[in-house]
Amino acid sequence: MKLKQRIAVTRRGYALLKTCCPGLIRDKVIAAAVEALAPFVTIWFSAQIINEIAGGRNTGRLILLVLLTIGLGFAFSVIRNALNRVVSLKESGMWNDFTKIFADKQMTMDYADLENQEIQKQRQKVEENLFMFGNGLAQLIWDTPSLVKAFVGIAASVAMTASLFASGTGNALLDSRLWIAAAAALMVLSGGISTLLRKKEENVFENWMDGTVWYNRAFMFYGRALYAETSRAKDVRLYRQDRIADREMRKLEEHNRKDSRALTRMSVCQGLLEFSRGICNVLCYLYVAAKAALGAFAVGSVVQYVGALMQLVQSVSDLFFNISENKIYTGHLAKLFEYLDLPDAKRQGSLPVRDTQEHTIEFRDVTFRYPGSEKDVLKHVSTTLRAGQKQALVGANGAGKTTFVKLLCRLYDPTEGQILLDGTDIREYDYDAYLKLFSFVFQDFKLFALPLGENIAASGAYDVQKAEDCIRKAALYDRYKTMPEGLETCLYKDLSEKGVEISGGEAQKTALARALYKGSPVIVLDEPTAALDPIAEAQVYADFDGMVGDRTAVYISHRLSSCRFCDEITVFDSGRIVQKGTHDELLREENGKYRELWDTQAQYYIAQ
Repeated sequence: MKLKQRIAVTRRGYALLKTCCPGLIRDKVIAAAVEALAPFVTIWFSAQIINEIAGGRNTGRLILLVLLTIGLGFAFSVIRNALNRVVSLKESGMWNDFTKIFADKQMTMDYADLENQEIQKQRQKVEENLFMFGNGLAQLIWDTPSLVKAFVGIAASVAMTASLFASGTGNALLDSRLWIAAAAALMVLSGGISTLLRKKEENVFENWMDGTVWYNRAFMFYGRALYAETSRAKDVRLYRQDRIADREMRKLEEHNRKDSRALTRMSVCQGLLEFSRGICNVLCYLYVAAKAALGAFAVGSVVQYVGALMQLVQSVSDLFFNISENKIYTGHLAKLFEYLDLPDAKRQGSLPVRDTQEHTIEFRDVTFRYPGSEKDVLKHVSTTLRAGQKQALVGANGAGKTTFVKLLCRLYDPTEGQILLDGTDIREYDYDAYLKLFSFVFQDFKLFALPLGENIAASGAYDVQKAEDCIRKAALYDRYKTMPEGLETCLYKDLSEKGVEISGGEAQKTALARALYKGSPVIVLDEPTAALDPIAEAQVYADFDGMVGDRTAVYISHRLSSCRFCDEITVFDSGRIVQKGTHDELLREENGKYRELWDTQAQYYIAQ
């Protein structure tokens, strides 16, 4: 990556941190500057105290210097500790802030991209680099204080050593201005060696990291998830899957042994780096000692110059290290931004949606195939959902029913054809406004380990009366009355010891209540009673008209007996609509697909 690109990526990284971790970088910069200045204050005052002892020994001046040294040291310590406490509190929450970056992107990106394996691999790689190793944003946070310390250290060191080269000894060789160039060359050489060693260490680390990603995934699964998740316990015990886990854990142990060699090579690089710094410090010390021996300055100044030069060596080395690090973390940041910059094509519409309960939705010659597939899942589908109509979608598995619903709510866009809302292509509408038209209960719905009321309202604030009304309509009221804290009862025990466990049927009723609470003009139910027993299912269907009211309803079911209440039944077969009509009309078509499905199900309920 060219320098101009690295600067641009670094600036964007700081801009992102300013948004997601406000104040963190600013506070770390201030804390780093204070920490960098502290040793120079101690060095300078120590030199003055030694000079005074070796010289005039003025008691009053000595006491003043000692008091200033102690006082300033204490002040710097208090300020540094206070700043570090503030920084630590903010830094402790940065991982949650990083998680929100990915969560926000997941919420705004196209659903098709969520199911795109290549894009999800891209996300996973970026997440693993960040959360496992700190590559990218975390490196930027951690390296910024080091960079500040390097600049402050170089500036303070140069200021404190300037008089070293101006002090005369009477020796032409030691008084030569070439020593300034020699010192600068030594610092650059030390920085160059630091960069080379750092690059070598990073190459080892990158290779180690690639293998460690697999290790961490495997360890989390075989060492934790396989045993700790109670949902797996039955299968693990009955099929003795622990034997497989033991085998894989032995592979992890072998991986650890190989890891130790890589860690040793990285340690060698660190050792050589410290050795090179030590050589520079020795050379600086010898030069200062030689000038002091010839009377160029007082003995206390030796402490000042040696201390400042050692700080200069450290600061220059750190500067080169940060330049080298910048090459690394800007590469990871670029990959993060590449993921965050994925376009959200579905958010390009701008038309507002009419504020009414009466909308007509038309599928006009719609064909669809999933991205990367060559097979059409829907083929030339044309149908209309009229306001207030109860529509059932039926057909065998894989017939295209759920895909139809995904297109309806714009999780995907048609490959060919159009979907029209009130005569206008739905792609012309504001995406979020269009989604507000729908309430859904999918087969694979999810509830959260939050209070019942928050689950139903999908919000921290909710209308108690409205929530309870939806609970009644969803036939959940009897269970609700047994919950110890009513709507404040937490579902599941993930976050609360007082949480209640609910059955699959009760969870499905809760999801139904959530859809009713949203109050959208169109409600879509994908097998809403699959987890209910026959009695509970009959109760739900008996109250279905009352639940939905005058809203448009789209209902997917494999139990054809539950379709009787619908105004129209649409029959799918191999991605096409092959029949439409009421339950009675479709049964009269003896050679129709609906009659075939009906007879297949009915045979299990007819006495032989």
